[in-house]
Amino acid sequence: QVQLVESGGGLVQPGGSLRLSCAASGFTLDYYAIGWFRQAPGKEREGVSCISSSDGSTYDSDSVKGRFTISRDNAENTVYLQMNSLKPEDTAIYYCAVRPYVCYEKVFARANDLDWDYWGQGTQVTVSS
Repeated sequence: QVQLVESGGGLVQPGGSLRLSCAASGFTLDYYAIGWFRQAPGKEREGVSCISSSDGSTYDSDSVKGRFTISRDNAENTVYLQMNSLKPEDTAIYYCAVRPYVCYEKVFARANDLDWDYWGQGTQVTVSS
């Protein structure tokens, strides 16, 4: 059974950190690009960070650049999103998704369901004092 499971979300104060995990089962992440996306209440889904399988190249949205870091551990079949200096506007449900090989920047930016093969169920991140 193909599955992506996110974990690591929670409540954190502004300025704090969280590390999200996206664990894959039923397939190997080796040949997939992985994207992290988020959706806040009343807002459209947006791409956060993405990492390709081919060369490990990454994209980050401008809103998280310098604060979030995406990484992958193919041996663990898991992708991580390290989130530092969290702000209230980072509050959202965070999802991971996979597509073959490469994060094309335009594909990542439009955050469209149809561009990605599998999606996780999401993990809630709330940044509040």
